[in-house]
Amino acid sequence: MNGWQMLFYKEILRFWKVGFQTVAAPVITAILYMMIFGHVLEGRVQVYDSVSYTAFLLPGLVMMSVLQNAFANSSSSLIQSKVMGNLVFLQLTPLSHRAWFVAYVGSSVVRGMAVGAGVMLVTWWFARPPFAAPLWILVFGFMGAALLGGLGLIAGLWAEKFDQMAAFQNFVIMPMTFLSGVFYSIHSLPDIWQRVSHLNPFFYMIDGFRYGFFGVSDVSPWISLVLVGGALAVVSAIGLHLLRTGYKTRH
Repeated sequence: MNGWQMLFYKEILRFWKVGFQTVAAPVITAILYMMIFGHVLEGRVQVYDSVSYTAFLLPGLVMMSVLQNAFANSSSSLIQSKVMGNLVFLQLTPLSHRAWFVAYVGSSVVRGMAVGAGVMLVTWWFARPPFAAPLWILVFGFMGAALLGGLGLIAGLWAEKFDQMAAFQNFVIMPMTFLSGVFYSIHSLPDIWQRVSHLNPFFYMIDGFRYGFFGVSDVSPWISLVLVGGALAVVSAIGLHLLRTGYKTRH
């Protein structure tokens, strides 16, 4: 291996060496969400016709796990390298900014999809939603993981200490994830909050992902695809620019 492949392999090993923390722990958290919300709200909340609330909840939890862990992977790797001072060893290599981007975002996609698959397997016992359009599931899963991996890259480059990274995750990523329709359909919200939800790009990732299971969604999956694709392109362009200019890594 050489170039981006070696860095990609190193990033895969980084999170896999502590797999109980990076993969198993998020899966256990998703099980707790499923047990609590599924038990409390099953039979009290009806979202789609002939779809139980537990089945409705499962894709949302899977996608939430994918997004959060994809962000955590690239952001934690970069901030740890900066704080510990070993980022300089990567800067000594002849790797281009594109190689850095592919390796960090690619490993984030792998971790996000691995956690998502784990959540799907262990929650299958609670509900078995149909796979109405599997291709949509893969497309939105991959694009969502890549988008959050790119955001994690940007956050990791921007942050100079762990406190800043925690603030970004707690006050930006976490609220946008929980307010994106993971636990509810936005049609159950008042009109003003429905409009606010349409400004949240995370909503389109989860709504499009859920369409792949049930064949129904709050908005057209094609609209979600265009908006998520546009957001991914913007985040990728920003991330590549920051890497190319050496933002907070060379100075």
